[in-house]
Amino acid sequence: MIEINAISIILVALAGWIAGVIVNALSDDLPQRASPKLPHYSDGTPRPLIAWSGILAFIFNKRASANGARLRWRYPLTEITTIVLFLMTLFTFQDDVQMTLPQFVIYLLYMAIFMLITVIDLEHRLILFVVIIPSCLLALADAILIDYGPDLGEAILGALLGFGIFFLLYLGGFIFTALLSSIRNSKIEEVAFGYGDVMLITLSGLILGWQSLIIAMFITVFLGALGAIVYLIVRRLAGRHYSLFTPLPYGQYIVIATILMLLFAPEIAGLLR
Repeated sequence: MIEINAISIILVALAGWIAGVIVNALSDDLPQRASPKLPHYSDGTPRPLIAWSGILAFIFNKRASANGARLRWRYPLTEITTIVLFLMTLFTFQDDVQMTLPQFVIYLLYMAIFMLITVIDLEHRLILFVVIIPSCLLALADAILIDYGPDLGEAILGALLGFGIFFLLYLGGFIFTALLSSIRNSKIEEVAFGYGDVMLITLSGLILGWQSLIIAMFITVFLGALGAIVYLIVRRLAGRHYSLFTPLPYGQYIVIATILMLLFAPEIAGLLR
C-alpha cells in the first residue's frame, strides 16, 4: 500500500515536475525526428539551467533567448499538469492494499507518457511510434511481471480489441475520404482517424485490459463528440468559418478516457450499473 504523508507528497510532486520538464524537452525534439537534446529555446539556443523548467523560466524572467525566441505557455502548463496527474495517482491509490511501489511507479510513467503523447498530438497532430512502441513494451512487462491490473491475456485481448475496432474506423474513414475526393474531383488529405490513433488505443488496451477498454472507448467517442461541438461553437462565436474536413486532434480524448479508467475504473463501472 502507498502511504500518504508530507514526504511522499513532496517526492511525488517533485517527480511530476521533473517528468514535466522531460516531457517538454522531448516534445520539442521528437516531432522533428531529432535526437533528444537538453532544453533549448525554439531558435536552438540552449536554455540556462534555471530555465530548464518552464515554471522557473517564467518566474525568473528567463522566458526568452538572447535572440528573442520566447517560451510558450505550454512549458509551465505541461509541468503543472504532470504534477497534478502524479498527485492524483498518489491520492487515488492511497488506500489500495494491493498497490505496490513498482506498480505505482509504472502508473506514474504512464501519466508522463500520456502527457508526452497529448502535447505532441495537440501541437503537431502526430502520435509517434518512437513513443508508442516502448510504451507498449512497458505495458506488456507490467502485465507479465506485476500481479495488479490486467494479466497478460486480458492485456493482449484489450490491445487486439482496440486495434481491431479503431483500424476499421481508420480504414472506413480512409475509404470514405477517397470516394468523396473522387466525387468532388479534389483531393482531401485528412482522415477522421490517423494510424497513430489506432496505435494509441492499442496501447490503452494493453494498459487497461479488454473490459475497461470497452468503457474507455465509449468515453472517448463521447468526449470526441463533445469536443467537436465545443470547437464549432467557439469558431462560430469568434466569427470564423468552419471548413469541412478540418482535422481535429483525437488522441487527447483517448488519453483522457484511458486515464479516467486507469484511476477511477470501479467508480465509473458503478455509475454504469
